Order: sequence, then structure tokens, then C-alpha cells
Amino acid sequence: MNTRLSPLMLLPVPLMAANTEGPDEGSRRLNIVYIMTDDHSYQTISAYGGILAQYAPTPNLDRLAAQGTLFERAFVENSLSSPSRACLMTGLYSHQNGQRYLFGEIDSTKTFISEILHDNGYQTAMIGKWHLNCTPKGFDYYQVLNGQGEYYHPGFKSKESAGQYVQKEGYATRLITDYAIDFLEHRKKEAPFCLFVHHKAPHRNWQPEQQYLDLFNDVEFPYPETFNDDYATRTPPAHEQEMQIDRHMKLIYDLKLQQLIDSIPFGQEPHAQEIQWILNRMTPEEREQWCRHYDRRYQDFISKERNSDELKKWKYQAYMRDYLRCIRSVDDEVGRLIDYLEEKGMMDNTVIVYASDQGFYMGEHGWFDKRFMYEESFRTPLIIYYPTDKGGKRGQRNKELVQNIDFAPTILDIAGVEKPDYMSGRSIVPLLTGTTPKDWRKDLYYHYYDHPAEHQVWRHDGVRDKRYKLIHYYNEKNRAETYNELYDLKADPNELNNLYGHAKYKKVQRRLEKRLSDYRRELKIDEY
Repeated sequence: MNTRLSPLMLLPVPLMAANTEGPDEGSRRLNIVYIMTDDHSYQTISAYGGILAQYAPTPNLDRLAAQGTLFERAFVENSLSSPSRACLMTGLYSHQNGQRYLFGEIDSTKTFISEILHDNGYQTAMIGKWHLNCTPKGFDYYQVLNGQGEYYHPGFKSKESAGQYVQKEGYATRLITDYAIDFLEHRKKEAPFCLFVHHKAPHRNWQPEQQYLDLFNDVEFPYPETFNDDYATRTPPAHEQEMQIDRHMKLIYDLKLQQLIDSIPFGQEPHAQEIQWILNRMTPEEREQWCRHYDRRYQDFISKERNSDELKKWKYQAYMRDYLRCIRSVDDEVGRLIDYLEEKGMMDNTVIVYASDQGFYMGEHGWFDKRFMYEESFRTPLIIYYPTDKGGKRGQRNKELVQNIDFAPTILDIAGVEKPDYMSGRSIVPLLTGTTPKDWRKDLYYHYYDHPAEHQVWRHDGVRDKRYKLIHYYNEKNRAETYNELYDLKADPNELNNLYGHAKYKKVQRRLEKRLSDYRRELKIDEY
């Protein structure tokens, strides 16, 4: 079903057969709720601190962090949505699971953790954004969005919909929680469960829920230290990207100034026509409220001429308001799900994981989006609640290096299932109980492949330890063209000073280059 053409339909949610007979045998094994958002930056979770915490607090995520472990050094292996999801499902790096690119194909012959869990007695469910080019497998129940999905009245596909996406009435963030709670209500009580709750929000183009359209109207958000970064010491890839707020953020598509459609030549702003499609999905009441809100933004935009610096700041403020409005809805729905688990007395045998598929730029270096190995996109938020009677710590902040290749082994460990030898990561359960294994990793490997593509970030790989980072860029068409960057993250946490080739850092450079070479050999990397 083409959801663009589908009328709005409020259909009953398909229910799983309820089993209320006998004791809750599933309580003998830990349940797992894995919540993933799309493009959620750690900078916009107030538990992490930072310049936005007092302006846009996230009380429910903070509440989860206060009851569990907040990871300050959690990273991805490829800062892009589909590859990150493939990594979660397989426990493998991108080159191992086949999903190197946003629109690539995961090797669906690989075993998914959902299949392993199912085979070991777990009920499994996937709700929300799937975003992999294969049918969800290993799940007893799923309700998944069509590709990126839509914020307003999105289409969902289930086992009962005969391969079609059926449009549902409502806002995606709320609907996804509705489906998650419905699964919990109608699951078989005698078996443990693993529930994946994958939100679309806060993915571009940041469409707020109706109740929050006017939130932050009077707030002027602070600017990051690197907002006016000129990339002076960086190599060409940092200059050639197309993700700058001033040059590449779209007035019509991103900032919702649909009144400009007729004044901008067709094709000059990609996706401009999609704004009309977004409006057509709304009810008349929603459209009226939406247009009233964004007309005020338009009037402010045309009220005075702005120089380039002023326009950049204006676009940043508009971007932040819409993005953080979406985060408010995410925080609400995380709270609603936690409330349900608490009310049902399930917190003592349920693990809750909150993560994003990668980080995101909130104006740092003058950017939005992700992809680079710089901290804001390489690093992802990660908060895990682990029951205290199982050894979990409350309010713990962990500084060890963890990566999303660890998520699948961790979920299996929680479930009491042995990790397959082929998985690249390792369980972080010991860290949740306050114990760091003596052989815990000292560094991480990263590899981004998706070029040429939107935002034009060069292909690159690299290695990061607790203090230093080495990034290697390469031209896939001309392998002789390469660039390297080296950063001392203790002295230069904003990664402004490329130290590659500096005599003072010669030993560090050699050590990281050897480690990068070791990773490539051990992981059988076939391009760099």
C-alpha cells in the first residue's frame, strides 16, 4: 500500500493472544526493553550535562540514568542509521554484516539476535523504525514503519497486514509507545520477552507533536564553542562536507517556510515539495495549527534583512527549537513506558536500554547531521537500567570504552544465552554491576563508507583510545589521495587542532597507526 495515497484510518491494534493462566514463569529470566531513537545527540539529554541541560531538560531519561548506568564513552562503529541497526541485529561490523551504506543491503542470511532469543524461549517484538532492506525475522510480533517513517499518521506493517503498510491515525512517537504497551499487555506471561522500541524521532526534518509546536518559542539557545569553526588545521574532507547550518540547512524542507516554495526555483532546494505532502497527511485541525505556528516563523524571517552571521544564528535557533520539541515527545513516551513497567511491578526483572543509532551535531563545527568520526556523531547516548537485586548500580557514570557491536552480546548475556563466537563485540554486563574486566578494551575501530552520498562526507576509518584519536580519510576513486588527522582529546576535546605530523606526537602517531593497521588485518578490512 502506498501510504501517500492511503486515507487516514484508525484501525484496531492487532492483539497477541493473552495468557493469564498460571504463575508468571517469565519472571525467572530477565526481560529486556531496548529503546532506540534516531539521531538523538547525547548533548540534548540533560543527564549528560552540557550547555542545553537547563534549557531543555529530559526528566524521564534523567530518571532512567539516576536508576541505572550512564555511559560517557559509548560509540558506534559506523555513524549512519541502517548500518547501526544492522550492527545491533547481528553483533557484527558493517563490512561483516553487509550493511555498509544507508541504502545498502544487509546480509539477511546472517543470524539476527531476535532469532537466537526466540530459539531460547524469549518472546520477541520489534516496534517502530526497522529501516533494513529485509523483512523482520525472529520476531513473534512486529509493527514497523515504512523506511524512515512519517511523524504524522505513519504507515505500519505487521504480520497481519499481508506485506502492506497500513496508515494509522496519530503521532509516530506516541503510536510506537502504544504498540509497545499493547505487546506487553498481551504477551504470554509464562515466558520472558525482549522488546525493541525504535522511534523515528528526532530524525530530520524534525516535525514536532502538535502540543509542543510553541514550546521554546521564547528561548534563545546558547551556541556551542565551535559554532564558527573554520577548520583551519583540518584536512580537505572537513572543508568539503555539505552539512553546514548556514549553507546546507534548507529553509523550506528543514525549517518549514513553505511560503517560499513559489519564490525558490524548482530543484534549487531538494525535498521542498515534500512539505506540501507533509501538510496533506494532517487533519484540517492539525494543518491549521501547524500553518499558524510556522507562519509566525516566516513573518519573523522576512521581518528584517540579516547578514550571513545573523542568518546562520537564526537558522540554528529554528533548528534547535524543532529538534528539541521532538525530544520532549520522546522523553514523554520513555516516561510512559517506564511508568507502565513500574505500575506492573516489572522493574525488578526487566533491563531497560536507551540508545540512539548514533550521535548528531547540534551546531558544533557549524554542522547538523552525523557521519564523521568526530565526537559528536561517533559518540552515542547510552543509558542502561539493570535491576539492583541482580547487581545493578544506581546513578553510576561509566567511562570505559563501549561500542554498539557490544549491544547484541550484552542482550544475549542478559538473557542467559552464550554469545556466538563470530560476534565481534562483548557483553558490558560486568560494567553494569560496577566491575571492569582486566582485559577490557583500550581502543575502538570506526569505519564510514557512504560516499559519494548526501552530505558528501569522505570515506574514512580510524582508531580512538581514551585520550587520542587517529582518523584516516581516503578517496575511493583515487586510493593515492589520503589524509590523516590526529587529536589529543584531553588537551583538545573539541578536536580543533590536527596534530598529525607534529614531532611532539610522533610516538603517539606511530602507536595509533600500528593499532589501526592491526584492526584492519584482524577484521579483514578490504578498503581503506
